[in-house]
Amino acid sequence: MKKNLKKLLSYYRPYRLLFFSDLFFAIIGAIVTLIIPLIVRYITNEVVYFEIEKVKESILFLRIVMTLLVLVEFGCNYFMVYYGHMMGARMEANMRSDIFGHYQKLSFAFYDNQKVGALLSRVTSDLFDITELLHHGPEDLIISFIKIVGAFIILLHINAPLTLITFAFVPIMAIYAYYFNRKMKRAFKRNREKIADINSQIEDSLSGIRVVKSFANEEIEMKKFNHGNKNFVAAKKLSYLYMAGYHSGLGALTTLVTVVVILAGVNLMTTGTIVVADLITFLLYVNNFIEPVKKLINFTEMFQNGYSGFERFMEIMEIAPDIKDDEDAISVSDLKGDIEFENVSFYYESNHEKVLNNIQLNVKAGEYMALVGASGVGKTTLCSLIPRFYDVTAGTIKIDGMDIRKMKLADLRNQIGIVQQDVYLFAGTIMENIRYGNPGATDEDVIRAAKRANAHDFIMSFPDGYDTDIGQRGAKLSGGQKQRLSIARVFLKNPPILIFDEATSALDNESEQVVQQSLEELAKNRTTFVIAHRLSTIRNAQRILVLTENGIEEEGSHEELIAKKGAYEALYNLQFR
Repeated sequence: MKKNLKKLLSYYRPYRLLFFSDLFFAIIGAIVTLIIPLIVRYITNEVVYFEIEKVKESILFLRIVMTLLVLVEFGCNYFMVYYGHMMGARMEANMRSDIFGHYQKLSFAFYDNQKVGALLSRVTSDLFDITELLHHGPEDLIISFIKIVGAFIILLHINAPLTLITFAFVPIMAIYAYYFNRKMKRAFKRNREKIADINSQIEDSLSGIRVVKSFANEEIEMKKFNHGNKNFVAAKKLSYLYMAGYHSGLGALTTLVTVVVILAGVNLMTTGTIVVADLITFLLYVNNFIEPVKKLINFTEMFQNGYSGFERFMEIMEIAPDIKDDEDAISVSDLKGDIEFENVSFYYESNHEKVLNNIQLNVKAGEYMALVGASGVGKTTLCSLIPRFYDVTAGTIKIDGMDIRKMKLADLRNQIGIVQQDVYLFAGTIMENIRYGNPGATDEDVIRAAKRANAHDFIMSFPDGYDTDIGQRGAKLSGGQKQRLSIARVFLKNPPILIFDEATSALDNESEQVVQQSLEELAKNRTTFVIAHRLSTIRNAQRILVLTENGIEEEGSHEELIAKKGAYEALYNLQFR
């Protein structure tokens, strides 16, 4: 907890001036509320016994003083509410930026075991209450401290026995609050987890809405959602049970303080120990004492809400990226594309059974290499190791003779272009999506890339051309159109190494021919890895690797592999005969 609190406090650093200004106005506001009851005591104890003319003068003066005090209190509260909240919002934004930036650093291995909705929850709802905590937390603590200590000193001066009776309730309240706080902390954390589960379920259902509707399974999705919703309500029920005991108990105790003060005060009046004016003042200060106690009550709830969200925030921030630059990593550019696998083995963290085992492979710059084999033998995994989406478990991958782990990660990935079967296009225009391949490219560069990808003609058929909004994930485009935009994106990037991951397997024959032409144009003079499902698309490959569970089973051209009458011929016959 100490480490988390230290990290939480570090977010105040950029806003030190605003933070201390907020605390300054909180102190001034608290002092003002302590002064006003003293003026009331002065009026009831002294002023009412003056001569009439002096009473009028004193009341006029005190009216001006009290009006000024009210204006000061107004200004203090205005500053705290507006600028204090803005400080909290900016700090929350900084946290959100930090966690989003951290998400960008984490590898595929992390995302393989996570749900997008749960990750989204940590960026949004988990940090929602942190604004209130970061702003009101220190402010409420200092206001409460000043009011409680100030009230105690003033009340002690007015009547010591009655003061001690009043403040005897403080430790009782503290013990009561501590007990329920521990219960609420666990309950609030559980609420966060349930909200994350619901977000995951909603994200999953909405992302797959076309599948849901195609199977007419809206009712099934509704049942899944209702199940998660009921779990959330159940978690909330427990937290509200503790909150009810917490608030009602402390509310009863604060009311009891007032009752005890009145009864004890009346009793002291009968003995002449206290006068009416002092009892009235005492009751005003008791109210001044109860109000900060309530602030502390609210703070504890706010703290549990905000801190439980911050803990979940820190859970992510403390996950170290497993793939990052070495300390001695160097910048690289203009790689030729000679790639060498030396005894490369790999297995996923969740499954220690090796996917790749002692792979030996040399690919020359500009060579066109095809990978074929049954599903699950590691074709995509082998290619994912080149840009370090995953790191090898054993062995080394070299590009132009250099271990890729010695290269800066961003530079390495800038030298590799990937065209996948499942194209991901971002919400926005065609121009924006192609330019994603090179954010600094001009409009002319984007259009040139689109032409090379055979995409310019269909783009210009839209009324808005390159400014056409393509919808979420390119929903307004066909499969072939989306694929050609992804190829244009790689043309714009202009890398020396390419990976085509079954880029045409989901397309119809006509779209496949157009996309295949674009891919062949893109592959010219670049080191290219093609993961192929349809063997017809790689018959002209310079080299074909046949991967099996044993590793590289066969290697050669199409004709050589057919002549071997081995694994490749079996795959070929399965598709064409």
